[in-house]
Amino acid sequence: MIFVIATMRIKPGTADAVRAAAAHCLVETRKEPGCLSYDLHQSISDPNCVVFVERWETREHLAAHFETPHLKAWRAAAAEFVLERRVEIIHPDRVEIL
Repeated sequence: MIFVIATMRIKPGTADAVRAAAAHCLVETRKEPGCLSYDLHQSISDPNCVVFVERWETREHLAAHFETPHLKAWRAAAAEFVLERRVEIIHPDRVEIL
């Protein structure tokens, strides 16, 4: 199993729009093979910080997720809101940064 922590700094005042834009991606990703959990959280101390917390069976499942139409649509929509992004893939023996 691997974990993914995708932290994004968003434009001030866009959190509602970010959640709305991510809604379809959240629903569809949870249906994907190998997806154990996939959630979006907003920081309570910094409203301009949102974090996807994901669990996948394998890195290969995650790689397939990167090619899905719903993730591509989310990324296109997010371009309007996201200022910075950091993705950490946590393997049992190492952390991969995208």
